[in-house]
Amino acid sequence: MSENPLLSPWNTPFGLPPFGAIEPAHFPPAFEAAMAAHRIEIAEIGANPAAPSFANTVEALEGAGRLLSRIGATFFNLAASHATEALQKVERDIAPKLAAHRMAIALDPALFRRVAALHQQREGLALAPDQHRLLERLYLRLMRAGAGLDAKARARLSEISTRLATLHTSFGQNVLADENEWRMALTEADLDGLPESARQAAREAAAAAGVDGYVFTLSRSSAEPFLTFSARRDLRERLWRGFAARGALTAGRQNAPLIREILVLRRERAKLLGEADFASFRLRDTMAGSPAAAEGLLRACWEPAKRRIAVEKAELSAFAQAAGHNGAIEPWDWRYWAERARQAKHNFDGAALKPHFELEAMMRAIFHTARRLFGLHFEERAEIPRYHADVRGFEALDEAGQHVGLLLLDNYARPGKRSGAWMSSFRVADALNGRTAPIIINNNNLARATPTLLSFDEARTLFHEFGHALHGLMSRARYPSQSGTAVLGDFVEFPSQVMENWLSLPETLQTHARHHETGAALDEALLARLLAARNDGQGFAMVEYLSCALIDLALHRHKSPEDLTLEEFEADFLAEIGMPEGMALRHRPIHFSHLFSGDGYAAGYYFYLWAEVLDADGFEAFEEAGDPFHPDLAARLKSIFEAGDTADPMALYTAFRGRPPQVDALLRKRGLVGD
Repeated sequence: MSENPLLSPWNTPFGLPPFGAIEPAHFPPAFEAAMAAHRIEIAEIGANPAAPSFANTVEALEGAGRLLSRIGATFFNLAASHATEALQKVERDIAPKLAAHRMAIALDPALFRRVAALHQQREGLALAPDQHRLLERLYLRLMRAGAGLDAKARARLSEISTRLATLHTSFGQNVLADENEWRMALTEADLDGLPESARQAAREAAAAAGVDGYVFTLSRSSAEPFLTFSARRDLRERLWRGFAARGALTAGRQNAPLIREILVLRRERAKLLGEADFASFRLRDTMAGSPAAAEGLLRACWEPAKRRIAVEKAELSAFAQAAGHNGAIEPWDWRYWAERARQAKHNFDGAALKPHFELEAMMRAIFHTARRLFGLHFEERAEIPRYHADVRGFEALDEAGQHVGLLLLDNYARPGKRSGAWMSSFRVADALNGRTAPIIINNNNLARATPTLLSFDEARTLFHEFGHALHGLMSRARYPSQSGTAVLGDFVEFPSQVMENWLSLPETLQTHARHHETGAALDEALLARLLAARNDGQGFAMVEYLSCALIDLALHRHKSPEDLTLEEFEADFLAEIGMPEGMALRHRPIHFSHLFSGDGYAAGYYFYLWAEVLDADGFEAFEEAGDPFHPDLAARLKSIFEAGDTADPMALYTAFRGRPPQVDALLRKRGLVGD
């Protein structure tokens, strides 16, 4: 093999990976070399004969592992966005090795002794506030990894971590394989009710698959428009059943046994660390603080949501029956009849709106919002290396024209790309040794079409992920582990969710939601109907979300997961919470990647609701000021985006809002007050 580009200097624009030179075979030796170098750095910190100091221990640890971080970020972004069979083979092999490597560092006795000594004398070290928090968080992280336990327990925790890495990888790859392999090929005669935008996307999907006609897939951007607009109930049911069965579609590739083992191992880990269950362990280090507090928030919204959906269902059933529908409203019927009812009630056609939400225009809208709020502007850079032709690069510049960072946008669904929408980074911002500018990526899964027209929800997702991107781009933390989105789990969604509000502003819609052919703005009457229709279906949306967040907590509080029969548990759980008839989980456990393709949102899917409390309450400050771009409020909000994990999140929020958040704002936003 020629010289490994992953181990050589990257003389590329903005320091991006040299994608064109990288092959899957380069990763295994690069990972091995980077882990070896990192082990040497950690050993040197632990063996330093000098007394522990913040500089020779904490800052040295922050500076260690740069090569491994660079290689890992490159690999895992490619594995998520541009996976091949060769990359997935590397992922299956490297995931447990990396987990073992990380645990060996977290449990290194010499390193822990130095950190513990510093933590004990922290009040006398004259540390800056961000340094004090960094030391506190580092000590807590090592303790939660098991560094304070005896050798036998530490060894078992390492085994658990290594095995979980393998299980998480298998879970995610199984879901991706089901999404890649399932397709529904149709002819023109099967497309009754579908708008031109859905037809165009299906034509392009068919062409990409090398077949005639139209292809619909289990990508959410393909499935949801079909479920919303197709008049063919039999085909809606067929697609919905495939969508609901992801993770269980193929014999020998079933996720249920993986879930059981994951839950058993997570529970064992929690017990070794002194907690009753994994949910208690996970939520100890969050703003909520406990499963009871998180569940209390969810239950406070659950009953109003159920009352609302009972009204919605009665109205929907009456409307559907009047239109000729016989029988109950089933899960594959909800979106279709809700859209028909919304059109009738508000004279509002969601499909007819899509020509006003062209992708390029919505990108201009997010950039315009960032400029007015935070003084950032974005310039496209065509010269950047890219791993796929879909990727576009935009340089973020501040008001003085100085480089802030690079934003990559990868907007389209395709085989080999996992579903959903997410933000990640190829490099985080820090100022440890001079400023390192971030390289942030937003992934979406839009159905490719010419032009690409978005639903209102897809446009909102674009704003949401851009909020995460801004959180990473604007970071002013000096230490990498405090940078950008490296905050408490139930705070990380606040910057993303609050950004969604700026899409719904009349001025944003009037300026950017223009017909892609005529340039005509949304007329005031249509705009009024759009805004009036936003709270339609809130019972459905809340029940879909809350049931998933509640089952997440229930799974991670299960007293004997080794005995879990997943289908029975799911059915019993839905009966216990009183899931409305005809409703289904948006994310069934078998494909709930938030929970089981990694630890990120395990026992933490409630994060979105807590963030929505902050979002609703926070945006009300702008509404109370009468200016969605109020300079003082924007400056205080900017401080949250810049802070990363340098301060307690409640202190950051209170400094912005002037008081702690209030849950009532969420109920008002969702239109659930009085239900």
